[in-house]
Amino acid sequence: MTQHALTRRTFLTTTVGGAALVAAPRVLRAQPKSFKIAAVHPVTGPLAEPGQACRLGAQLAVEAVNAAGGVKGKGGLQLELLTGDTQSKPENGRLESERLVNQGAQMLMGSFDSGSTAAMVSVAQQKRVPFLIDIAAADPITANVAKAVKDGQQKLQYVYRNFPTGSSFGRKAVQYFTEIFAEAKLTPKRVALMYCNDLFGVNQSRGFLAAYKAAKPAWTLLEDDVIPWPEPPSDLSTEVSKLKALRPDVIAPITRPASAQLLLPEIRKQRVEYLGIVGPGSPGLYEAGQIAVLKDDLEYVMASNPWPNFRNPKTQRLAEDYQKRSNGRLFDTNSGYSYDAIFIIADVLERAAKLDDPDAIVEALQKTHYTGGLMQYGGPIHFNEVGDNPNAIPTMIQVLKSKPVAVWPKEAALQKFVFPRPKA
Repeated sequence: MTQHALTRRTFLTTTVGGAALVAAPRVLRAQPKSFKIAAVHPVTGPLAEPGQACRLGAQLAVEAVNAAGGVKGKGGLQLELLTGDTQSKPENGRLESERLVNQGAQMLMGSFDSGSTAAMVSVAQQKRVPFLIDIAAADPITANVAKAVKDGQQKLQYVYRNFPTGSSFGRKAVQYFTEIFAEAKLTPKRVALMYCNDLFGVNQSRGFLAAYKAAKPAWTLLEDDVIPWPEPPSDLSTEVSKLKALRPDVIAPITRPASAQLLLPEIRKQRVEYLGIVGPGSPGLYEAGQIAVLKDDLEYVMASNPWPNFRNPKTQRLAEDYQKRSNGRLFDTNSGYSYDAIFIIADVLERAAKLDDPDAIVEALQKTHYTGGLMQYGGPIHFNEVGDNPNAIPTMIQVLKSKPVAVWPKEAALQKFVFPRPKA
């Protein structure tokens, strides 16, 4: 409905008298109902720091959408966030999703770790609740649903993801490794891969190995000497002893926050010699809490992770607000992708033919072409035949002077990378 400004002429012609209009209350339209979104993340337990970042990013986005007038195409519809906590336990993804859907959630988003995200999929498919994955990389999460639909086992796919997959992480990591080594004029002959052996770590390591075999770069990955560890670990001294015996030029770890806090000090303790630590992509190597705990052990560490586009003034302004709201923490991978997810959902609701029909919301999801994201993307956000966004790409970041910054590719870099690391 178009609203017209109340001019002096309309004031006089639409009332009996000026006093009458002042005395009588103005007729207001009924306030629009809210659209409930269930945001499930690990806000307690070993994954609490990134999970809390996800939640705050989503909350800030909901506030921004609502303050700007809500979903304007649906009469100013307000968004309402229902929050869930997996407690860093994968099985709780399903339990929390079911609880929030029973409370009226019309869409799901989450959940950071691949295990809990995979558990949420069954709720989305069985209860016909559209699910936008803000963070979780394991390829099978969406691929298995897409295959079930293709094979006629399920009627419609309700699960979509705006985050790089493990295989795309692998391809970009190999590309960035190759480019950075070439730029540094060094060709490592002994790159040692280490990984946490949960669903995320296994998928990430497979993606990296597959990409390496396909690319056949000049540098050499020790394919037969990959070192896994049980996640969560209680001690990594044995794994680091194996690493030291490999005499690595580069250490390529795929970590969780808790395991990184064991791994990096143990590498220092055992005096492993190396040119640099360059991760193919994982948490644990850039968060503010990690930097505070690991200090110099994280200095010069690089990791290929999704990252905000800090060249965008909107991202810079949001980062300042986020820092104030989070007691000084950095707007990063986790807060950024959850923030973008809410705006993608708002865009979908603008275009959906019906909001009380989950299939109509899915139809709008499938037609997404969103260009307003604040993270680094390789193009507009859209979803391919398996429900993934092919333009979700990582950025190589490096911890320099206790702060993670983008260092590669050149068009995204804010500083030049340091490799090899300076000797103590």
